Amino acid sequence: MFALIVIGIFILIIAIIIYFEYKNEKDYQTNRQKRTEERKKTKPPYDHKEKGVASTPDVKEKSAPQVNKTLDDTYELKDETKYVVESRKVPSAKELREAEQKKKLEEKHLEEQRLKEQKPEPEPIPEPEVIEKIDLPECKYPKFNYARLLKMGLGEDEAVEFVKELIPQIKTQIPLIQEAIAASDFHNMERLTHSIKGSSTTVGSGGVSDLLVEFNTYLKTGKELPVAKTYLKHLEYYCEELEKEYA
Repeated sequence: MFALIVIGIFILIIAIIIYFEYKNEKDYQTNRQKRTEERKKTKPPYDHKEKGVASTPDVKEKSAPQVNKTLDDTYELKDETKYVVESRKVPSAKELREAEQKKKLEEKHLEEQRLKEQKPEPEPIPEPEVIEKIDLPECKYPKFNYARLLKMGLGEDEAVEFVKELIPQIKTQIPLIQEAIAASDFHNMERLTHSIKGSSTTVGSGGVSDLLVEFNTYLKTGKELPVAKTYLKHLEYYCEELEKEYA
């Protein structure tokens, strides 16, 4: 019920607003019509004589001069003035193509002239490549021996068994050292060579043992891949020699 009352009040307000808008518009139109009629009544008629303006005589429209057409497209007026009508020539398709080709040739010629006038920049002279000389290790070591194990009190057969156990340890690390060299990972190379260096120096000296000592010492500070590859190549050689002798 309350909602109906609110809706009714809202509709009534809208109706009142519409009524006042209509009434204002009607009053505005009425006042405007009254002002227009008052201006017509109070405005005096315009008199040419009072303003000193002479009346304009009736002007008769001049007729176009008569012309006589001759055989050579010449028109002759009564005042003997001659006018020549020039005919415009429409170019044919062939002429248009020739004109287009001529334009393209001219543009091509201008482009060639422009390129000739441009001076090419001198090519920079490459600086000579400085190749640093690297001293590769010779890797010449005496033959491997297990005298250290004998001094420690081991027998001949026991010492040989220790050497045979050293060989697979070195062969296992060689592929890992190759991967580290391919990745230029000198830290990993140093770690891998350090583990087998300790085992080889414990078993004996010379050959593979001396090589691993020098290889590992270099990797602590050196960063040249050719040197590391050279040490690895000789490590494989001395490991094969050791395997041939104690296999």
